[in-house]
Amino acid sequence: MNIAVVGTGYVGLVSGACFADMGVHVTCVDIDERKIDNLKNGVVPIYEPGLDVMVRRNVEAGRLKFTTSLKEVIDEVSIVFSAVGTPPDEDGSADLKYVVNVAREFGQHIKRYTVLVTKSTVPVGTAKKVKAVIQEELDKRGADIPFDVASNPEFLKEGAAIKDFTSPDRVIVGVESERARSLMTRLYRPLMLNNFRVIFTDIPSAEMIKYAANSMLATRISFMNDIANLCEIVGADVEMVRQGIGADTRIGRKFLYPGCGYGGSCFPKDVKALIKTAEKNGYDMQVLKAVEDVNERQKKVVFGKLKTYYKGDLKGKTIAVWGLAFKPDTDDMREATSLVTIQLLLDAGCRVRVFDPVAMEECKRRIGDKVEYAKDMYDAVLDADAMLLLTEWKQFRLPSWGVMKKTMKNALVIDGRNIYDKEELEEYGFEYHCIGK
Repeated sequence: MNIAVVGTGYVGLVSGACFADMGVHVTCVDIDERKIDNLKNGVVPIYEPGLDVMVRRNVEAGRLKFTTSLKEVIDEVSIVFSAVGTPPDEDGSADLKYVVNVAREFGQHIKRYTVLVTKSTVPVGTAKKVKAVIQEELDKRGADIPFDVASNPEFLKEGAAIKDFTSPDRVIVGVESERARSLMTRLYRPLMLNNFRVIFTDIPSAEMIKYAANSMLATRISFMNDIANLCEIVGADVEMVRQGIGADTRIGRKFLYPGCGYGGSCFPKDVKALIKTAEKNGYDMQVLKAVEDVNERQKKVVFGKLKTYYKGDLKGKTIAVWGLAFKPDTDDMREATSLVTIQLLLDAGCRVRVFDPVAMEECKRRIGDKVEYAKDMYDAVLDADAMLLLTEWKQFRLPSWGVMKKTMKNALVIDGRNIYDKEELEEYGFEYHCIGK
């Protein structure tokens, strides 16, 4: 089976490589010539564990190719995946210009029955727009060529994307014809043989499932952060509360960990987009607006604890920041709590020293020389007045507290992810603050 994947960002490249690893012949398409040249040479533009090895393996096997032209390969494929970006527009709604561009090019060049599958996260109703654009291009050509559109949203967690693709909780496929369903069934048959669930729906439902899933997870995070903040006020321990409610099978334990806010490419964008979709249809998503407000406030909590400790006087203080990526196992800093925290520290007159195992170059690209870049985690805390933990990388979990106590100017740790033991740190002479205790 031959397919094309347009867009070699996170979703497109992971999907293309994983399909190729299943035996599908995949051509990844992107207008960025430099990115395509790098991929042809085995240079992967994103950090995702195992992806570089998978890409090289399938390129060498001849199952994975890269090009800048969809026109060159469209005659050879039966399915085209659209995996281009849908960045938030100025009003928070999803910007669909890249999705529309793919649909337009698809309509300009297909010569036989082909399915265009939207893998990008798009608002409900996008498939209708895509279909209309394709038909408009066919009409311009005076061509009567059958085609279908479908929706196949991704549910990949950064840092675990390959496992999520190859061993999914479920695969959602929205179709509107038996012909499209049959083709998508053939594509996903290897997963069906392993008894993974492939759920077929109508297209609007598939589009909604993606937004609803991410918004539910974001809601659980903001709910626990709200509970954690109240726990601090009333003297409760959020860890005990989390265990107590997580034991209820109706609730479950996942995504009940309090912290200093969620970020990344999905949750913030998707919550905003769903709120805007509702507004455009005359409905007010009150719960999601609160979720968004709580998260924006939570990103300032670690800084607030530091400011309270120093009674508002932070000018000239040296602050170490451990963790820049929005989560471990990625270099993604989109909507990361670190960006908010660093700006607050700089505005307060602090000297900021940062370290992240993977995201240092991304931080340099985003904020340049406004901060100092440490060579390792211990270099970051040298002569520091406090250490702020913002990303729970594994290598941060068991630091040498004895070494840090000797090298830090003031033994203060503010843990934005609740990964440390208060009693252990106090034994070493640290003052320890976390979330919800």
